[in-house]
Amino acid sequence: MQYRKFGKHHVQVSALGFGLMRLPVLGDDSSKIDEGKTAEMVDYAISQGVNYFDTAFNYHRGQSEVVVGKILKKGYRDRVYLATKCPTWLIETAQDYDKYLDTQFEKLQTDHFDMYLLHSLDKKRWATLVNTGVFEFLDRAKSDGRIRFAGFSFHDDVSTFKTIVDSYDWDHCQIQYNYMDEEFQAGTEGLKYASGKGLAVIVMEPLRGGRLAQGLLPEAQEVWDKASTPRKPADWGLRWVWNHPEVCVALSGMGEMSQVVENVNTARSALPNSLTAQELSLYQEIKGIYRSRIKVGCTGCEYCLPCPQNINIPEWFQAYNNACMFGTLSSLAEAYERIKADLGDPAGCVECGQCEAACPQALTIRDHLKDLLKSLQQG
Repeated sequence: MQYRKFGKHHVQVSALGFGLMRLPVLGDDSSKIDEGKTAEMVDYAISQGVNYFDTAFNYHRGQSEVVVGKILKKGYRDRVYLATKCPTWLIETAQDYDKYLDTQFEKLQTDHFDMYLLHSLDKKRWATLVNTGVFEFLDRAKSDGRIRFAGFSFHDDVSTFKTIVDSYDWDHCQIQYNYMDEEFQAGTEGLKYASGKGLAVIVMEPLRGGRLAQGLLPEAQEVWDKASTPRKPADWGLRWVWNHPEVCVALSGMGEMSQVVENVNTARSALPNSLTAQELSLYQEIKGIYRSRIKVGCTGCEYCLPCPQNINIPEWFQAYNNACMFGTLSSLAEAYERIKADLGDPAGCVECGQCEAACPQALTIRDHLKDLLKSLQQG
């Protein structure tokens, strides 16, 4: 197994981290984890040198921590670095931090966490945490040994990311990063910024939820087939992330043993700066193929907000573009009712034109919203 230094600390963690959010389940119920298969996967990963395990309060509808706790209790706990996350959306008072931390200790059957992250930070959530004394909580939990390393996972723009990085003496952070998301959220700029300040950078979604590993566009596969060294799409995706020396750990949400075996093998040879110029050019070619399928040239600047009808136009366009890029419009259509509860309903547009008057890209937003709805209806 390849190991990398954990930021500013003299700790060596496996380049491959086991993300415990897509475990095998019984039937279609995500809360019913197949404990037997999961135990086999965890045992194999540890035997091959994987020592970073990442879960969270809400994974598998709250059951990931429970099952992982049972498995690690069988002689594995001292052999791994265990990371879990504070359910920040549930924090309302200063007392809530300790309440949920204690609950997580019970679920995971341990008295300390090696890595503890504030889960899924954005501007709004961060403001709430600051106002409820998050810094004091982290200081206490680290000083009394309940938390060894403090960090956060992130979903917002790079400016907000830098603000959070600069606000506390963090040990690590977790960002979404893959060869299609170099400029998404924290992106490459955030990666280098955090690493430059001594934070260990943990990468989530290195395969974009599996979209860069399975169901690849035929024309994308044709590009990979031109490589002098044959590799599977998942290998290519992880190898790109590990090529960056600033990356400490790439988390993979592995749901079956074959994925664990494949990713462990990739991690052994995917060293920093190991990709050739010819291989890097293939990534650019594939990115061009996917980006040619983008329907709306929205940059996410948010000048169109607030919409009088409370439609989050940039978020809807991002979801639409992603679905068009990866051929998942049917999945977006199935999730329409759930998503509109958070982002507003595009069908509610009254065509006032306020958004178009404010758009620096001169996008015909009203027409794009109609196209979005039409595409979802067609599935």
